[in-house]
Amino acid sequence: MSSHHSHAPLRAAVVGTGGIARGSHLPALMTLASEGEVELVAAVDVDPAAARALADEAGFAYTSTDLDAMLAEVRPDLVVLCTPPALHREQTVAALRAGAWVWCEKPPCPSLADFDAMEAAEKGGDSDPYASIVFQHRFGSGARHVRDLLHSGAFGRPLVAHCQTTWYRDRAYYAVPWRGRWATEGGGPAMGHGIHQTDLLLDLMGPWDEMRGMAARLVHDVETEDVSTAQVRFTGGAVATLVNSVLSPDEVSRIRIDCELATIELTHLYGYRNADWHITPAPGVPDETVAAWRDFGADEPSSHLAQLRVLVDDIKNGRRHATSGAGARRTLEFITALYKSAFTDTTVRAGDIGPGDPYYTELHGGAPGWAPADTRKEEDHA
Repeated sequence: MSSHHSHAPLRAAVVGTGGIARGSHLPALMTLASEGEVELVAAVDVDPAAARALADEAGFAYTSTDLDAMLAEVRPDLVVLCTPPALHREQTVAALRAGAWVWCEKPPCPSLADFDAMEAAEKGGDSDPYASIVFQHRFGSGARHVRDLLHSGAFGRPLVAHCQTTWYRDRAYYAVPWRGRWATEGGGPAMGHGIHQTDLLLDLMGPWDEMRGMAARLVHDVETEDVSTAQVRFTGGAVATLVNSVLSPDEVSRIRIDCELATIELTHLYGYRNADWHITPAPGVPDETVAAWRDFGADEPSSHLAQLRVLVDDIKNGRRHATSGAGARRTLEFITALYKSAFTDTTVRAGDIGPGDPYYTELHGGAPGWAPADTRKEEDHA
Protein backbone atom coordinates (compact mmCIF):
# COMPACT_ATOMS: atom_id res chain seq x y z
CA MET A 1 0.00 0.00 0.00
CA SER A 2 2.96 2.30 -0.68
CA SER A 3 1.18 4.31 -3.36
CA HIS A 4 -2.34 5.58 -3.83
CA HIS A 5 -4.24 6.25 -7.03
CA SER A 6 -5.14 9.94 -6.97
CA HIS A 7 -8.70 9.37 -8.21
CA ALA A 8 -9.65 6.94 -5.43
CA PRO A 9 -10.76 8.11 -1.96
CA LEU A 10 -8.41 7.39 0.94
CA ARG A 11 -9.88 4.70 3.20
CA ALA A 12 -9.63 6.23 6.67
CA ALA A 13 -9.83 4.63 10.12
CA VAL A 14 -10.17 6.55 13.40
CA VAL A 15 -8.47 5.16 16.52
CA GLY A 16 -9.76 6.68 19.75
CA THR A 17 -13.30 8.06 19.78
CA GLY A 18 -13.16 10.64 22.57
CA GLY A 19 -13.58 14.41 22.55
CA ILE A 20 -10.84 15.35 20.10
CA ALA A 21 -12.05 12.74 17.61
CA ARG A 22 -15.65 13.88 17.81
CA GLY A 23 -14.98 17.60 18.01
CA SER A 24 -12.22 18.05 15.42
CA HIS A 25 -11.24 14.98 13.41
CA LEU A 26 -14.65 13.56 12.62
CA PRO A 27 -16.12 16.78 11.18
CA ALA A 28 -13.04 17.19 8.96
CA LEU A 29 -13.19 13.57 7.79
CA MET A 30 -16.92 13.76 7.12
CA THR A 31 -16.48 16.92 5.05
CA LEU A 32 -13.84 15.26 2.87
CA ALA A 33 -15.95 12.10 2.68
CA SER A 34 -18.83 14.18 1.31
CA GLU A 35 -16.43 15.48 -1.35
CA GLY A 36 -15.28 11.98 -2.29
CA GLU A 37 -11.72 12.47 -1.00
CA VAL A 38 -11.91 9.94 1.85
CA GLU A 39 -14.02 6.93 2.79
CA LEU A 40 -14.75 6.26 6.46
CA VAL A 41 -14.04 2.57 6.97
CA ALA A 42 -13.33 1.80 10.65
CA ALA A 43 -13.58 3.10 14.23
CA VAL A 44 -11.44 1.61 17.01
CA ASP A 45 -11.69 2.22 20.75
CA VAL A 46 -11.00 0.24 23.91
CA ASP A 47 -14.64 0.91 24.76
CA PRO A 48 -16.75 -1.02 22.21
CA ALA A 49 -19.82 1.12 22.91
CA ALA A 50 -17.85 4.29 22.14
CA ALA A 51 -16.58 2.83 18.88
CA ARG A 52 -20.08 1.77 17.90
CA ALA A 53 -21.53 5.19 18.76
CA LEU A 54 -19.01 6.93 16.51
CA ALA A 55 -19.65 4.41 13.76
CA ASP A 56 -23.39 4.97 13.97
CA GLU A 57 -22.90 8.74 13.86
CA ALA A 58 -20.53 8.81 10.91
CA GLY A 59 -21.32 5.63 8.98
CA PHE A 60 -18.20 3.57 9.68
CA ALA A 61 -18.91 0.02 8.57
CA TYR A 62 -16.42 -1.64 10.92
CA THR A 63 -15.71 -1.26 14.64
CA SER A 64 -13.23 -2.98 16.92
CA THR A 65 -11.44 -2.73 20.24
CA ASP A 66 -8.29 -4.21 18.64
CA LEU A 67 -6.08 -1.99 16.46
CA ASP A 68 -4.03 -4.88 15.08
CA ALA A 69 -7.16 -6.81 14.10
CA MET A 70 -8.57 -3.76 12.32
CA LEU A 71 -5.32 -3.17 10.43
CA ALA A 72 -5.25 -6.79 9.27
CA GLU A 73 -8.92 -7.02 8.34
CA VAL A 74 -9.67 -3.56 6.92
CA ARG A 75 -6.27 -2.51 5.51
CA PRO A 76 -6.98 1.26 5.70
CA ASP A 77 -4.95 3.79 3.75
CA LEU A 78 -4.95 6.38 6.55
CA VAL A 79 -5.05 5.83 10.32
CA VAL A 80 -6.11 8.86 12.37
CA LEU A 81 -4.82 8.58 15.95
CA CYS A 82 -6.93 10.40 18.55
CA THR A 83 -5.47 8.54 21.52
CA PRO A 84 -3.32 9.68 24.50
CA PRO A 85 0.34 10.50 23.71
CA ALA A 86 1.77 7.46 25.52
CA LEU A 87 0.06 5.18 22.97
CA HIS A 88 1.22 7.01 19.84
CA ARG A 89 4.54 5.25 19.33
CA GLU A 90 3.16 1.70 19.44
CA GLN A 91 0.07 2.53 17.42
CA THR A 92 1.97 4.51 14.78
CA VAL A 93 4.52 1.75 14.27
CA ALA A 94 1.73 -0.82 13.93
CA ALA A 95 -0.10 1.27 11.34
CA LEU A 96 3.04 2.00 9.31
CA ARG A 97 4.01 -1.66 9.28
CA ALA A 98 0.52 -2.46 8.02
CA GLY A 99 1.07 -0.07 5.10
CA ALA A 100 -1.05 2.87 6.28
CA TRP A 101 -0.26 6.56 6.54
CA VAL A 102 -0.77 8.07 10.01
CA TRP A 103 -2.19 11.40 11.12
CA CYS A 104 -1.47 11.66 14.84
CA GLU A 105 -2.88 14.11 17.38
CA LYS A 106 -0.51 16.26 19.38
CA PRO A 107 1.50 15.91 21.53
CA PRO A 108 3.20 13.59 19.04
CA CYS A 109 4.73 11.29 21.68
CA PRO A 110 6.43 11.58 25.08
CA SER A 111 10.05 11.73 23.86
CA LEU A 112 12.43 12.15 20.94
CA ALA A 113 13.33 8.48 21.32
CA ASP A 114 9.69 7.57 20.70
CA PHE A 115 9.50 9.88 17.70
CA ASP A 116 12.66 8.45 16.17
CA ALA A 117 11.26 4.93 16.62
CA MET A 118 8.09 6.00 14.81
CA GLU A 119 10.07 7.50 11.96
CA ALA A 120 12.29 4.41 11.76
CA ALA A 121 9.19 2.33 10.98
CA GLU A 122 8.76 4.25 7.72
CA LYS A 123 10.22 2.71 4.56
CA GLY A 124 11.53 6.09 3.48
CA GLY A 125 10.46 6.37 -0.16
CA ASP A 126 8.68 9.49 -1.37
CA SER A 127 5.45 7.59 -1.97
CA ASP A 128 5.75 5.23 1.01
CA PRO A 129 3.47 5.69 4.06
CA TYR A 130 4.70 8.04 6.76
CA ALA A 131 3.44 9.52 10.03
CA SER A 132 2.39 13.17 10.28
CA ILE A 133 1.34 15.20 13.31
CA VAL A 134 -1.68 17.45 13.85
CA PHE A 135 -0.21 20.96 13.74
CA GLN A 136 -3.19 22.66 12.14
CA HIS A 137 -2.11 26.26 12.78
CA ARG A 138 0.38 26.03 9.91
CA PHE A 139 -2.47 25.53 7.45
CA GLY A 140 -4.77 28.51 7.75
CA SER A 141 -4.65 31.05 4.93
CA GLY A 142 -3.20 33.67 7.29
CA ALA A 143 -0.17 31.57 8.17
CA ARG A 144 0.42 30.64 4.52
CA HIS A 145 0.35 34.28 3.46
CA VAL A 146 2.64 35.53 6.23
CA ARG A 147 5.05 32.60 5.86
CA ASP A 148 5.43 33.28 2.14
CA LEU A 149 6.13 36.97 2.78
CA LEU A 150 8.59 36.25 5.60
CA HIS A 151 10.49 33.59 3.70
CA SER A 152 10.66 35.73 0.54
CA GLY A 153 12.28 38.56 2.51
CA ALA A 154 9.39 40.95 1.87
CA PHE A 155 9.42 42.18 5.49
CA GLY A 156 13.21 42.35 5.71
CA ARG A 157 15.07 40.43 8.41
CA PRO A 158 13.10 39.12 11.41
CA LEU A 159 14.60 40.75 14.50
CA VAL A 160 12.49 40.16 17.62
CA ALA A 161 9.67 37.68 18.25
CA HIS A 162 7.28 36.77 21.04
CA CYS A 163 5.20 33.59 21.34
CA GLN A 164 2.54 33.36 24.02
CA THR A 165 0.11 30.64 25.05
CA THR A 166 -1.40 31.89 28.29
CA TRP A 167 -4.45 29.83 29.13
CA TYR A 168 -6.33 28.84 32.29
CA ARG A 169 -6.92 25.35 33.61
CA ASP A 170 -8.54 24.88 37.02
CA ARG A 171 -8.14 22.18 39.66
CA ALA A 172 -11.00 20.17 38.18
CA TYR A 173 -9.06 19.90 34.92
CA TYR A 174 -6.14 18.28 36.73
CA ALA A 175 -8.43 16.00 38.75
CA VAL A 176 -8.54 13.78 35.64
CA PRO A 177 -5.96 11.11 36.58
CA TRP A 178 -3.87 11.13 33.40
CA ARG A 179 -3.35 14.90 33.31
CA GLY A 180 -0.28 16.55 34.77
CA ARG A 181 1.75 13.34 34.54
CA TRP A 182 4.79 12.87 32.31
CA ALA A 183 3.92 9.32 31.30
CA THR A 184 0.37 10.05 30.20
CA GLU A 185 0.03 13.74 29.27
CA GLY A 186 3.58 14.03 27.98
CA GLY A 187 4.34 17.33 29.72
CA GLY A 188 2.79 20.51 31.04
CA PRO A 189 1.74 23.60 29.05
CA ALA A 190 5.00 23.69 27.06
CA MET A 191 4.07 20.30 25.59
CA GLY A 192 0.32 19.95 25.86
CA HIS A 193 -0.96 23.49 25.33
CA GLY A 194 1.66 25.83 23.86
CA ILE A 195 2.89 23.30 21.31
CA HIS A 196 0.64 24.71 18.56
CA GLN A 197 1.90 28.29 18.90
CA THR A 198 5.47 27.03 19.25
CA ASP A 199 5.12 24.98 16.08
CA LEU A 200 3.75 27.97 14.18
CA LEU A 201 6.54 30.22 15.45
CA LEU A 202 9.18 27.73 14.25
CA ASP A 203 7.43 27.40 10.91
CA LEU A 204 7.53 31.18 10.44
CA MET A 205 10.98 31.90 11.91
CA GLY A 206 13.02 28.94 10.69
CA PRO A 207 15.86 27.13 12.49
CA TRP A 208 16.95 28.08 16.01
CA ASP A 209 20.43 27.90 17.52
CA GLU A 210 20.16 28.12 21.32
CA MET A 211 17.76 28.66 24.20
CA ARG A 212 17.51 29.26 27.91
CA GLY A 213 14.37 27.95 29.59
CA MET A 214 12.67 28.29 32.95
CA ALA A 215 9.78 26.27 34.38
CA ALA A 216 7.78 26.33 37.59
CA ARG A 217 4.99 24.51 39.38
CA LEU A 218 3.18 27.38 41.04
CA VAL A 219 -0.42 26.31 41.58
CA HIS A 220 -1.27 22.74 40.59
CA ASP A 221 -0.27 19.58 42.47
CA VAL A 222 1.10 17.76 39.41
CA GLU A 223 4.34 16.18 38.18
CA THR A 224 4.78 18.57 35.26
CA GLU A 225 5.18 22.33 35.18
CA ASP A 226 2.21 24.69 35.02
CA VAL A 227 4.17 27.61 33.56
CA SER A 228 7.32 27.94 31.45
CA THR A 229 9.30 30.63 29.67
CA ALA A 230 12.22 30.61 27.24
CA GLN A 231 14.66 32.93 25.53
CA VAL A 232 15.66 31.79 22.04
CA ARG A 233 18.21 32.82 19.44
CA PHE A 234 17.38 31.86 15.86
CA THR A 235 19.93 30.96 13.20
CA GLY A 236 19.26 34.18 11.32
CA GLY A 237 20.13 36.20 14.43
CA ALA A 238 16.62 37.06 15.66
CA VAL A 239 15.86 36.66 19.35
CA ALA A 240 12.54 35.55 20.84
CA THR A 241 10.69 34.99 24.08
CA LEU A 242 8.13 32.26 24.80
CA VAL A 243 5.56 32.03 27.59
CA ASN A 244 3.38 28.96 28.21
CA SER A 245 0.90 29.00 31.08
CA VAL A 246 -2.24 27.34 32.40
CA LEU A 247 -2.52 29.96 35.17
CA SER A 248 -3.86 32.91 33.15
CA PRO A 249 -7.55 33.90 33.57
CA ASP A 250 -7.34 36.29 30.59
CA GLU A 251 -6.65 33.62 27.98
CA VAL A 252 -4.87 34.42 24.73
CA SER A 253 -2.64 32.87 22.08
CA ARG A 254 -0.29 35.35 20.44
CA ILE A 255 2.66 35.54 18.08
CA ARG A 256 4.43 38.81 17.29
CA ILE A 257 7.38 39.15 14.92
CA ASP A 258 9.16 42.48 14.50
CA CYS A 259 11.05 42.68 11.20
CA GLU A 260 13.04 45.46 9.56
CA LEU A 261 10.05 46.65 7.55
CA ALA A 262 6.98 45.52 9.52
CA THR A 263 5.52 44.07 12.70
CA ILE A 264 3.35 40.98 12.19
CA GLU A 265 0.99 40.05 15.00
CA LEU A 266 -1.47 37.18 15.41
CA THR A 267 -3.88 37.26 18.36
CA HIS A 268 -6.51 34.55 18.89
CA LEU A 269 -7.27 31.68 21.28
CA TYR A 270 -7.77 28.20 19.79
CA GLY A 271 -7.82 29.05 16.08
CA TYR A 272 -7.51 32.05 13.81
CA ARG A 273 -9.02 33.69 10.75
CA ASN A 274 -7.41 36.22 8.40
CA ALA A 275 -8.79 39.08 10.50
CA ASP A 276 -6.75 37.91 13.51
CA TRP A 277 -3.51 38.82 11.72
CA HIS A 278 -2.28 42.41 11.77
CA ILE A 279 0.62 43.88 9.75
CA THR A 280 2.02 47.26 10.80
CA PRO A 281 4.52 48.75 8.35
CA ALA A 282 7.65 50.64 9.32
CA PRO A 283 7.73 54.35 8.38
CA GLY A 284 8.41 54.89 4.69
CA VAL A 285 7.01 51.62 3.34
CA PRO A 286 4.93 52.50 0.22
CA ASP A 287 1.15 52.31 0.56
CA GLU A 288 0.84 49.91 -2.37
CA THR A 289 3.29 47.51 -0.70
CA VAL A 290 1.32 47.60 2.54
CA ALA A 291 -1.92 46.96 0.64
CA ALA A 292 -0.39 43.86 -0.97
CA TRP A 293 0.85 42.63 2.41
CA ARG A 294 -2.63 42.99 3.88
CA ASP A 295 -4.34 41.16 1.03
CA PHE A 296 -4.68 37.69 2.58
CA GLY A 297 -7.02 36.36 -0.10
CA ALA A 298 -9.82 33.90 0.64
CA ASP A 299 -10.26 33.25 4.37
CA GLU A 300 -9.45 29.69 5.42
CA PRO A 301 -9.40 29.40 9.22
CA SER A 302 -6.75 27.28 10.90
CA SER A 303 -8.41 23.93 11.56
CA HIS A 304 -8.10 20.17 11.34
CA LEU A 305 -10.01 20.39 8.06
CA ALA A 306 -7.48 22.83 6.58
CA GLN A 307 -4.61 20.50 7.42
CA LEU A 308 -6.43 17.31 6.39
CA ARG A 309 -7.13 18.73 2.92
CA VAL A 310 -3.40 19.27 2.39
CA LEU A 311 -2.45 15.90 3.89
CA VAL A 312 -4.85 13.95 1.66
CA ASP A 313 -3.61 15.83 -1.39
CA ASP A 314 0.02 15.16 -0.41
CA ILE A 315 -0.63 11.44 0.07
CA LYS A 316 -2.45 11.11 -3.22
CA ASN A 317 0.34 12.89 -5.08
CA GLY A 318 3.28 11.13 -3.43
CA ARG A 319 4.53 14.16 -1.49
CA ARG A 320 5.95 14.42 2.02
CA HIS A 321 3.54 16.29 4.28
CA ALA A 322 4.99 19.32 6.08
CA THR A 323 4.34 17.92 9.58
CA SER A 324 5.99 14.55 8.95
CA GLY A 325 9.58 13.54 9.63
CA ALA A 326 11.95 16.43 10.29
CA GLY A 327 9.06 18.87 9.85
CA ALA A 328 7.46 17.54 13.04
CA ARG A 329 10.57 16.48 14.94
CA ARG A 330 11.90 20.03 15.12
CA THR A 331 8.97 21.10 17.31
CA LEU A 332 9.38 18.18 19.71
CA GLU A 333 13.15 18.80 19.85
CA PHE A 334 12.53 22.48 20.67
CA ILE A 335 10.18 21.63 23.54
CA THR A 336 12.56 18.95 24.82
CA ALA A 337 15.35 21.54 24.82
CA LEU A 338 13.16 23.94 26.80
CA TYR A 339 12.63 21.31 29.50
CA LYS A 340 16.32 20.37 29.60
CA SER A 341 17.40 23.98 29.89
CA ALA A 342 14.82 24.70 32.58
CA PHE A 343 15.62 21.64 34.68
CA THR A 344 19.42 21.83 34.34
CA ASP A 345 19.81 25.64 34.36
CA THR A 346 21.98 25.52 31.24
CA THR A 347 21.90 26.83 27.68
CA VAL A 348 20.79 24.12 25.23
CA ARG A 349 21.74 24.25 21.57
CA ALA A 350 19.89 22.74 18.62
CA GLY A 351 21.05 19.18 18.00
CA ASP A 352 22.43 18.72 21.53
CA ILE A 353 19.90 16.12 22.65
CA GLY A 354 20.45 12.63 21.25
CA PRO A 355 20.76 8.98 22.35
CA GLY A 356 22.49 8.74 25.72
CA ASP A 357 21.05 12.05 26.94
CA PRO A 358 18.43 11.44 29.68
CA TYR A 359 16.17 14.05 28.05
CA TYR A 360 16.18 12.05 24.82
CA THR A 361 14.10 9.30 26.44
CA GLU A 362 12.11 11.27 29.06
CA LEU A 363 11.22 14.95 28.98
CA HIS A 364 11.80 15.31 32.73
CA GLY A 365 15.30 13.86 32.27
CA GLY A 366 15.20 12.34 35.75
CA ALA A 367 15.74 15.81 37.21
CA PRO A 368 15.36 16.06 41.02
CA GLY A 369 12.07 17.68 41.87
CA TRP A 370 10.62 16.98 38.43
CA ALA A 371 10.96 13.25 37.80
CA PRO A 372 7.96 11.13 38.81
CA ALA A 373 7.97 9.86 42.38
CA ASP A 374 8.72 6.25 41.40
CA THR A 375 11.82 7.42 39.49
CA ARG A 376 13.05 9.44 42.46
CA LYS A 377 12.60 6.45 44.75
CA GLU A 378 14.74 4.34 42.45
CA GLU A 379 17.42 7.04 42.51
CA ASP A 380 17.24 7.31 46.29
CA HIS A 381 18.00 3.59 46.62
CA ALA A 382 20.67 3.51 43.92
